[in-house]
Amino acid sequence: MLYFSRWKTIGIWGVVLLGVLFALPNLMSESFRDSLPGWVPSRPMTLGLDLQGGSHILLAVDRNDLVNERLQAVRDDIRTLLRDARIGYTGLSGTGRSVQVRIREANEVDKARTALQTLIQPVTSGVFGTGSITEVTLEEPEPGLLRYTLTDEGIDYRMSSAVTQSIEVIGRRVNELGTTEPVIQRQGVDRVLVQVPGLQDPQRLKDILGQTAKLTFQMVDQSVPVQEAMQGRPPAGTSVLYSTDDPPVPYLIEDRVIVSGENLVDAQATFDQRTNEPVVSFRFDSKGAARFGQATQQGVGRLFAIILDNQVISAPQIREPIVGGTGQISGNFTAESANDLAVLLRAGALPADLTIVEERTVGPSLGADSIAAGEFAALVAGVLVVVFMLAAYSTLGIIANIALAANVILIIAILSVLGATLTMPGIAGIVLTVGMAVDSNVIIYERVREERRWGRSLVQSLDQGFARALATIVDANFTTFIAAVILFYMGTGPIRGFAVTLAIGIVTTVFTAFTLTRWLIAIWLRKAKPKDLPGGLIRLLPEEPRLPFMAWRKYAFTLSAALSIACVALFFAVNMNYGIDFMGGTSIEVQAKGDKADSAEVRAVLGELNIGDVQVQEFGSDRDLLIRVEGQGAGDNAEQSVVEKVRLSLEDSYDFRRVESVGPTVSSELAWAGAMGVLASLAAMLIYIWFRFEWQFGLGAVISTVHDVIMMVGLYVITGLEFNLGSIAAILTIVGYSINDTVVVYDRVRENLRKYKKMPIEQLLDLSMNQTLSRTILTGVTTLLALTALYLFGGEVIRSFTFAMIFGVLIGTYSSIFVAGPLLILFKLRPESFEAKEDGKSTLPPAGAQPSQT
Repeated sequence: MLYFSRWKTIGIWGVVLLGVLFALPNLMSESFRDSLPGWVPSRPMTLGLDLQGGSHILLAVDRNDLVNERLQAVRDDIRTLLRDARIGYTGLSGTGRSVQVRIREANEVDKARTALQTLIQPVTSGVFGTGSITEVTLEEPEPGLLRYTLTDEGIDYRMSSAVTQSIEVIGRRVNELGTTEPVIQRQGVDRVLVQVPGLQDPQRLKDILGQTAKLTFQMVDQSVPVQEAMQGRPPAGTSVLYSTDDPPVPYLIEDRVIVSGENLVDAQATFDQRTNEPVVSFRFDSKGAARFGQATQQGVGRLFAIILDNQVISAPQIREPIVGGTGQISGNFTAESANDLAVLLRAGALPADLTIVEERTVGPSLGADSIAAGEFAALVAGVLVVVFMLAAYSTLGIIANIALAANVILIIAILSVLGATLTMPGIAGIVLTVGMAVDSNVIIYERVREERRWGRSLVQSLDQGFARALATIVDANFTTFIAAVILFYMGTGPIRGFAVTLAIGIVTTVFTAFTLTRWLIAIWLRKAKPKDLPGGLIRLLPEEPRLPFMAWRKYAFTLSAALSIACVALFFAVNMNYGIDFMGGTSIEVQAKGDKADSAEVRAVLGELNIGDVQVQEFGSDRDLLIRVEGQGAGDNAEQSVVEKVRLSLEDSYDFRRVESVGPTVSSELAWAGAMGVLASLAAMLIYIWFRFEWQFGLGAVISTVHDVIMMVGLYVITGLEFNLGSIAAILTIVGYSINDTVVVYDRVRENLRKYKKMPIEQLLDLSMNQTLSRTILTGVTTLLALTALYLFGGEVIRSFTFAMIFGVLIGTYSSIFVAGPLLILFKLRPESFEAKEDGKSTLPPAGAQPSQT
């Protein structure tokens, strides 16, 4: 185990060197990276929106809107086709998903079916056009009555096409804003995710995305005064539309569209040469220019309306024919609004209305603060862990710290190569990995010490220590890896970033523990030729602890059962402080532009907005406030209205540093995904441990982990901490940590079951837990050191997250000893070995001696 060929040595250090090369760009300035040759790694990690600022917006295509538009299109097609075929009809109407029409003459019904045949013909679908679907079906409930109904598969096809087209249009709009590296991708069946890092004006992005931008040019009907049309019934083929002025001006508009935005080939923000006002100049394609020229030629002296999303932007008079295919739109624009309209027109119209169902926006100032806090917390955590390992293991601690540094470098390198996004929870994942990575070295070193106490030589002890620790480390880390994978697939946004860093950290930890650490120890043996293991400066436990854990099991079981029942009872009796992730609503962090924030004044101002329950509390410094507004219960659009009202009320006195708005649709999905994530991780771990051990071990591990989950939930109930997506991440991470701890104990129990076939199970469990107690304590201390640094210096945003993690580590350590172990007795593991008397005491092997084997 301690021999390394030249090629193995080259391979190990080659990996470490590659890690250094790919991690270095994160320390370089952007200008220096740009000056590097193309073959040199120059890609840094991508910083998440919570670190560099920006917007995360989840948009949903309105299915009902799409159905209504498709229904209108079918109705218009029926009208056009029957008129072209000169077939008389009546009662053309649409309800639900159906359009029906009655053919007047019975002898023309067959002719009408033939004329409308195109409506029910299948359309091609699939990547290569190999499939086909039927969008519309025909029924004839009675003679002469034709009913055309939209099919589910047809609507799904249109939804998919709408999402694809929306991604293209949104991409063009966002790119026109000049932002860097936006992320625009499909999410689920009917949603589009837009992430724009480093955005200075998130409200402008929402305005750009929120407009459908359906542009039409239509004539104004001046045959009837508009007020008369509003009071009575407007003439057939006309509608009353309003302008964007304040107050809005009504116009009577002909429904016939002269030219639509589809005929635009260019639109630019310019200035009118006569008035010097901002305007939008446009240019049509040949077809649009011909139709526009013909309409203006015939309508000299009339008004024509330029309509955007059913609002009249302007309605100028046609003084002369416009035959060049160019023109301009004026309408009280500012330079920015004219440019935004030009962006919308160049990008094209969205195929359907998009609703913002989730918004998470972080201002650049908060992002900079988060980076500084994360870096400082990581530095403090690293120093604490390094000092503790030196104090605990001396020379072996130096080796462990070198491996730990290589571990962190490899994590950063892999994140850079994959283009993964580093979020604030991701930094928490790295800090947690720093604490947990020490666990592998602690398992190895404690095993080596144990082998040495049993009388083996130093080389044999080191060799056997690595060999015996391998299965334990793989099992323990793989169970945590399961939690990370499930967290990635069932989480969203920053939680995924946490899962990615945790999973990568587990892989690099196993690599450095069994390659780099072994290589360094082999070199140390060869060069230093030590006679014995170096002793540490501190010793938290005696060399061979002899604590009678199983004698205390009844008290521990009673305590755990009582606390678990109390937590479950409180969960049903007391309302948890659910965050907006699960309840819907809005959370806004603001910072006063002056010296101090006034929470009472803000509460009074927002109380007048009629937006429901509003909570305002101090958050961090005296200048910071956290505002929570309850869910409106009136659909996803209502939450965006709340954000806008709060912004208008406070923007003069406060800077908006962070905005999170979750509609009812997304909140219910997040709650379901969170619950399923915990259950799925428990099921996956049960299966793995059952496969690797026996059913008693699998069931014991899951029950002790359920105990930890209940305790974590109880913490949130009792303390009133906000329960959100970060809480789910904390619970799942503690699930992984607790299982990791339990597996280490169970692995030693399994080993001792093979060694001591006649030892009573209580005595065997006491022996196993005392043998692994040093590792349990040392790993817990290093993890707690890292988490404490994150809690104290990581910033207000993740303080509750790290507090829950600290509590979870303590509970997980307790349950591994006092819950997971005694459960094996309850499940009658090895019942044939219960020859010992139930005296409630345990007898350990003599100190300094290896127990005899049978």
